[in-house]
Amino acid sequence: MRAVILAAGVGRRLGAGEPKVLLRFGGRTLLERHLAALAALGVGDVTIGIGHQALAIERALASLGQTDVSTIYNPDYERGSILTLWCVRDALAAGGPVLLMDGDVLYDRRVLEPLVETHHADCLLVDGAYEPGDEPVKVGVRDGVPVDFGKTIAPAVEAHGESVGFFRLDKGTANALVETAGRMIEEGGSERPMEDAVAAVLRAASPPFGFEDVTGLPWIEIDFPEDVDRAETVILPKLVDDGC
Repeated sequence: MRAVILAAGVGRRLGAGEPKVLLRFGGRTLLERHLAALAALGVGDVTIGIGHQALAIERALASLGQTDVSTIYNPDYERGSILTLWCVRDALAAGGPVLLMDGDVLYDRRVLEPLVETHHADCLLVDGAYEPGDEPVKVGVRDGVPVDFGKTIAPAVEAHGESVGFFRLDKGTANALVETAGRMIEEGGSERPMEDAVAAVLRAASPPFGFEDVTGLPWIEIDFPEDVDRAETVILPKLVDDGC
């Protein structure tokens, strides 16, 4: 199994300056924690899409001795994250299964483990204990099957929970995601988030995606300054298995 991590964004809403993947919690960067958790689950083939302060990420990888981790630079990192998805297209389409992961998430191995071990060929992680609103990326479920995905979902679909931002894709679905991203960019969608491409593929998937419920396990996406505070005071003390 392989993993592709998206870590190119500027993180304007956070205003941290440095790449979010280099934020430290408990003395370890998100980047270090990602790689440790993946390695502990037997995932050693990792590609990272970089952009903002790319050299800092390269240096961090070198300091960790991660010479086998590949990086792909997105020169248009200040635009939509769909462009980073397009830049890593060869890594995504190199053969499945592949994990596609947002880089700005603090979690421990118990969150990622179900995605590695799932019986679903295509799968995403869902947390049912979320605060409804415009910000969470929601997973819409009908008859136990994910049928919609996004910050806004169809009115007739039950919002089962919030997406963690980690996906498992087989080869065919990874190729479909690459093709969808390319088509959206060609149609003028270079400012769109990568979630738009994922949503389109999920809605059209046959057989449908599955999901693993990680409600109650500690994780947080880092988007705003208050997320950093919550990560340090609430989430970090709950991490019992962060890959070490």
